[in-house]
This record gives sequence, C-alpha cells and structure tokens, in this order.
Amino acid sequence: MKITIFGTGYVGLVQGACMADLGHDVLCIDIDAEKIKKLNKGQIPFYEPGLSDLITRNTKQGRLQFSLDANKGIEFAQTIFIAVGTPQTTTDKQSPSGQADLSAVFTVAKVIGENMKEYKVIVNKSTVPPLTTQKVRRVIQENLNQKELKFSIVSNPEFLKEGSAVKDFLIPDRIVAGIEKDDKQAKKIMLKIYDSLVRADKPIMFTDTTTSETIKYAANAMLASKISFMNELSHYAEKTGANIKEIARGIGLDNRIGPRFLQAGCGYGGACFPKDIQSLIYEMKENNVDCEIMSAIESVNLRQKQSIIKKVNQIFPDLEGKKIGIWGLSFKPNTDDIREAPSKIIIKDLLEQGAEIKTFDPEAMDNFKTEFLTDPDFNGGADIVYCQNPYEVAKNIDLLILVTEWNAFKEIDMEKIKNSMQEANLIDCRNVYKPQEIKELGFNYVSIGRE
Repeated sequence: MKITIFGTGYVGLVQGACMADLGHDVLCIDIDAEKIKKLNKGQIPFYEPGLSDLITRNTKQGRLQFSLDANKGIEFAQTIFIAVGTPQTTTDKQSPSGQADLSAVFTVAKVIGENMKEYKVIVNKSTVPPLTTQKVRRVIQENLNQKELKFSIVSNPEFLKEGSAVKDFLIPDRIVAGIEKDDKQAKKIMLKIYDSLVRADKPIMFTDTTTSETIKYAANAMLASKISFMNELSHYAEKTGANIKEIARGIGLDNRIGPRFLQAGCGYGGACFPKDIQSLIYEMKENNVDCEIMSAIESVNLRQKQSIIKKVNQIFPDLEGKKIGIWGLSFKPNTDDIREAPSKIIIKDLLEQGAEIKTFDPEAMDNFKTEFLTDPDFNGGADIVYCQNPYEVAKNIDLLILVTEWNAFKEIDMEKIKNSMQEANLIDCRNVYKPQEIKELGFNYVSIGRE
C-alpha cells in the first residue's frame, strides 16, 4: 500500500521506516527543510538502535521517501498518518501547563482538508487527549473544497519504547485502532496495513476513537504508576533494611503484576510518561474529575529525582569544590533523549551547591551540551567537563553517581575505577551492582532501596 506520514519526529520516522520495511511504499512529509535534506542523505536526527539501517535499506530500494511537499503527500497515498508533536503548552511563566498543544495536529488536518480530492483514510498517530480525533474530523470537514467528499478518520496510538522502538513496532504486544461506528472501509484498510504483524496472541484491537485515545494515556499512566510505586516503597525499604530488588522479584512473580517496570531508581523521564501523565491530570481537572492517584504519581517521580541529592549531602554536607562524576545523561539507556531526564535535576542541584562535574554518556552528551548552552542559570554549562569514556570521568573525583544504566557502566573494571578516584564514594541510582561485591572493592556504596 501507499502510505503518507506527516511528521518525521520519533514516532513518524520509526513508523515510516518500519512500514517501508514491511513492503509498503511510504512518503514522509515534514516542514523542516534541513531535517528532510539530512534524511535524504541518510542522516538520522536522533539515536535509535536499528533505525538507521532500516532507513538506509528502504530508501535505497525506493520504498521510503522524504519530502517537504504536503500536497504531494496527500496525492501520493490513500492512507495518511498524522504523527506530529504534541508538546505541553506553557503558562505565562513559561512553565508546563499540562495541556497538550494540538496546534500541529490541527494544522496538518487543515492542509489535508484543503488539498484532498478523493476518499482518504486519515490516521491520527500522535498522542492526543480523548475526543481529539473527532476534532480532527471537524477541521478536515470545514476545510474541504468538495463538501460532499467522504473520508475516514482513525485513532491509532503508538506504544513504542525509546531504545527498542523498531522491535516494538515489528513485534507489537497489540495494535489499537479506533474507528468510527460501522466504518467497514477504514477497518479493512487498517487490517491490510498491519496484516503481517497481527497474530492470535498479538491482535489488532478495534474500538471507538475516544477509547483508543484513552488507552494510550491509560497505558502510560499504569506504567508510570508502577515506577512511582516502587520508588516510594524504596525509601521505606531503606529505613527498615529490606531489599527493594528482592521485593520487586517477589511481587513480580505474581502474574497479575508481572516483573516489568518494578525497578526502583531515580525517576522516570523521556518524551512520553511526564508529558502524558501531566496531560491526563489536566484533562481530568478540566472535566471536574478527582485525580489524586495521577497527581501522586507525578509528585513521587519529582521527589525521587530530588532524593538523590539528599544521598549526596549525606556523604558531603558541603559540596563546594567537590569533584563529582556522572555516568549517564539520557533518561534511559539506548537513546540520546534527555527530556525530563533525572540527570538534569541532579546536575543542576550539584552545580548550585558548588560542585564540579565530569560526565560521560555514550549517546546523549551533544544534546546535553546544547541544552546547557542555552540555559542562562548555569553559565552555559561551563562547570561541566564532558569525557571520552567512563574511566576518564573517575580520575581524581570525590564521588561517582551512576544515573543511567548503560551497558558500558555494567561491564567495567570497577577496581580500576575505585583506584583512580580521590575518594571511593559511589551512588548507584539504578541498582546495577551487587552491594557485597562492590563494598569488598572498598567503595562507600549507596543504592536505592537497599541497606
């Protein structure tokens, strides 16, 4: 099938490359001329394992194209995916409001309406609040030149994890498609698009559009709640001497709960959980619905990030002039995404207290440098030294903090690390190491939710 995708961000680019790899002819449209130019040269705007190979292979074989021409995209395919960003709007003080900014979605809908000349299936892939797909229909309808022209509208949320997005797309747990009542044509087309991915144990689930949109928010809220639950419990475990890793295993073996997302750490981040939880809180308040649990999930997450500084101050009440190493800047491994990353809160607080920072991340350092250069509160990140490898970070530092659990930090000579440090203090924010082994090396070792 011929498929057009509006948006070459994280969702749109993964969707386009994977659909092309399934054999569809895909045209990706964006308004960013520089990004399209780079994509046509095979340059990927972000790090995602396996994505570069998919794009290179499918552009070479002619199944994947990139263009700035929106009208060309509308003419090209019967099925058009909207996969543009929906960031939070900001308040007068430039802080996030929680409300999703749907302006890009509605702009694409308007362009589709103005240029559509025959039946199309419009699929909303962007993460949006419930009832948005109905609003997209109205925008398209209002801008049609041929008012009698028929079209279908579908909600098809994504469930991709950064760092494993290609695998998540090609081997999905489920595919959710929200269609309008009795729209057999749209259902037929969605089945055809995803035919090669559907299995008895990995079904395509058809709902109405509002239910489909809510499933996406609910899934992220449930996963975030598991993380915040374990993070809150980790503080109790530290007080009592319990082991949060063993607690996680003990409850994870209950098949009603499962082991995934039960690891205590320094909080969740990224593009999805923070934005979607805050958006769901906003929407619930707008509808006069109590949202105590959702608000608590968000509050616990922020406190967990801040709790790392308390652990630092237990080791060094005065951080002035202390040299601190940070392993990991991205919000999780296998991505260069630093949005809402715990590292940002930790490093900013350390700098405010007068510490000197050395850091290494396999993929995210360029993004981190760029963000700190534009942050007026931190002197352009002048007090941060970016290192070439983990060993360079450890030289002559007073404290090492592991923030992101990259494999590069798991398979490393910790005795060599300890010997190069000025003081062997280690805070393990992801419980990567075994306490007994690391203490036997001579570290003053602090982890999360373990004695």
